[in-house]
Amino acid sequence: MFTRHSRSGASSRLRSYQYLPYLKENHIDVSVTPLFNDQYLEGRYSGNHIPVFTIVFCYMRRIQALLWCRKYDLLWIEKELFPFLPAWAEQVLSFFRIPYVVDFDDAVFHNYDLHKRKIVRYILGSKIKTIMKSAALVIAGNQYIAEYAKNADANRVEIIPTVIDLNRYHIALRRLQKVFTIGWIGSFSTIKFLQIVVPVINQFCNDVPARVVLVGSGPISLGEIRAEVRSWSETTEVADIQSFDVGIMPLSDEPWEQGKCGYKLIQYMACGIPVIASPVGINKEIVDNGVNGYLASNPEEWMYALKMMYNQPELRVKLGQSGRKNVESRYSLQIIAPLLMRLLKESSRDGV
Repeated sequence: MFTRHSRSGASSRLRSYQYLPYLKENHIDVSVTPLFNDQYLEGRYSGNHIPVFTIVFCYMRRIQALLWCRKYDLLWIEKELFPFLPAWAEQVLSFFRIPYVVDFDDAVFHNYDLHKRKIVRYILGSKIKTIMKSAALVIAGNQYIAEYAKNADANRVEIIPTVIDLNRYHIALRRLQKVFTIGWIGSFSTIKFLQIVVPVINQFCNDVPARVVLVGSGPISLGEIRAEVRSWSETTEVADIQSFDVGIMPLSDEPWEQGKCGYKLIQYMACGIPVIASPVGINKEIVDNGVNGYLASNPEEWMYALKMMYNQPELRVKLGQSGRKNVESRYSLQIIAPLLMRLLKESSRDGV
C-alpha cells in the first residue's frame, strides 16, 4: 500500500489505513509505505516552507520500496506514486505487468490540467489519465472522479465513498442549550470556504444567542464573529462534533470542489447532527434536502436553514436521525469494507 501520508493525513487514514484491521482479519497481509513523513505534513499544515532535500529524500525512499514490489500480488496506490513528476513509475509497473489499484478521493488531475503555469499543464496535464488507463482498477470517491476515469479509458472504475467507522461515531444524548452551536470541521486548506457564509453567520449570531466552533482550522479571523477554534485530534473529533447543533459545509462551485467527497457531512450525520451544505458535487447526493439537512446556494437559503434549525429543536432531532440512517446504509466502514476487499482480490495478480 503506497499511501501519501501516515495516519496523520486525513485522506490516507480514511481511504486506506482504516481498512487494515478488516483486511487482516480476512487474512490479507498489507505492507504500508507512506511517501511523506509526519514532519512534512506538520510543515504543510502550518504553512511552513518544505525544504527540497526533504522531498527528494521521500522520493528516494519510495523508489527503494518500489524495487521490491514484484513480490506482492497487488499494489494499492493513493492517487499517484510521485506528485508533480510524470507517470514514469506507473508506466514501468504496467510494462512489467505488475497490477496496481489507484485510489482518488480528490480531483488531483486538476492540480495539473488547471495549473496556472503553462509548462505544468503541458508536461503533466494528462498524467492522471495515463495512471488511470494503466491501472487494473480505479477507485473513485465520487461520480465526478469516476467520469474522468472512464473518459481516460480506465480498464475498470468503481465508486467507493469516504466512510466512517460506526464503532467510533455515536449519537450523543443532547440537552437543549442556551447558546446555539454552529460547527465546522476541516483543515487549514478548506477553511477558506467558510468565508462564503461569514456575512450570513455574522447576521445570524447578532440576532440570536449563537456561537461558532471550528475544529482543525488553525488560527483564523472571521471578522466580527467570535469563533472558538479547537485543535483537531483523532481521539477528540467525535466528541467535538457531538457538541454541534448543526454542522455546515459551504463550498464554492469550482472544478476542484466538484471532486470533493463530502466527508465532513458524513461525520456530522454519523453523530446525528443535522447539516447545511452548498449544493456542489457529491453534497447533492449525501444531503436529501429537507430530510437529513438542507442545501443552501445563496445567503437567503443559508439564513432560512439556520433559522429553521434554531427555532425547531425537534426538527434538528428528526434530520439528525435521518442522517444517521443514511450513513449506516451507505457511508459506513461496515458496509464498504467487504466491497473493497472483493475489489482488491479481483484486481490482484491471480484475481482471487
